[in-house]
Amino acid sequence: MKQTAENATAGPRIVAWQRRLPWLIAGACFTLLYYRLSAAAARAGSPLPDYFADVFRRVSWSTWLAFMLPYSVFYFAVDSLVVWRVVNWFNARVPYRNVLPVRASTYILSLLNEQVGKGAMAFYLNRREGVPGWQVASSMLFLMFCEFYYLLGWATLGTVLRGHELPPVFSVMPVLASSAGIGFLLFYAYARGFLWKRHSLRERALFHTFRRARLRHYAGILLLRSPAMLAAAFVYTSALELFGVTLSYAKMLAYLPIVFFGAAVPGPLRTVAITLWVELFPEHAGELAAFGFVQHNFFIFFNAAIGLLFLRRAQREIFSSATHTTASECETPPKASL
Repeated sequence: MKQTAENATAGPRIVAWQRRLPWLIAGACFTLLYYRLSAAAARAGSPLPDYFADVFRRVSWSTWLAFMLPYSVFYFAVDSLVVWRVVNWFNARVPYRNVLPVRASTYILSLLNEQVGKGAMAFYLNRREGVPGWQVASSMLFLMFCEFYYLLGWATLGTVLRGHELPPVFSVMPVLASSAGIGFLLFYAYARGFLWKRHSLRERALFHTFRRARLRHYAGILLLRSPAMLAAAFVYTSALELFGVTLSYAKMLAYLPIVFFGAAVPGPLRTVAITLWVELFPEHAGELAAFGFVQHNFFIFFNAAIGLLFLRRAQREIFSSATHTTASECETPPKASL
């Protein structure tokens, strides 16, 4: 009985700690940014507010919007395509047009946490298409798993192309990539049943998509996502020039995946991503702080605005009394093919 009481009090304590963690990370990032910007303002002989405001005054915002608006829409189309492809491979036959409203709507939740958005997609597919919840959850985990290797792959490629021009910390990228590659092969062999064939964890519903996925499916997701990274490198390189900092396209391909890792850390205003920009370019602290702030926050808020356009349709499709595909009809998902 005593152990049960301890577990009951430990649960809320862990949840409270997890809830505070993003704010603690954000607080540490804001503190570091303040000292970096204060030092830069002192070197420029200007008060911090004037120094920061001057950076914003020098930017051509109409040109900046001409880059960011099409890119945000393009990313939405590619992101929805990836979700649609995975769902159709492993869960249910869903038209691309039906994925658009729910993917757009989840961008509203992604203002707080990207993974909450993926949970909302799982809920939608369960209610709208009758796909068993654990199967959809498995597909969302598959997407997260692929996204890690997608970012790591592009960061490694950028390091190979321009490693001699990057900060020394990037020298660990080949080691990380090799270790992650070995880890992937071991995980794939386990998920497919080539290793520890009798291990029960693999048979759980959460491994549904990983049991069915072949190497061509992993490669397919990386290829489908790649146009978004190529477009992002072009847009971010061009936008950075508007802030007075020049960077080659190849170097941006190395920097962006690392910064996008930081952007995935939950917390207000994507402070980790902004801090990474400043740490990568300490000689341009003010320009990169402003750049990181507007790039990442405009992107998430504009995507949320796209979500608002689709929100009513998504709500109608989830909560309408229309006939949905039953769970029994989805017990055997479509054959995973490429």
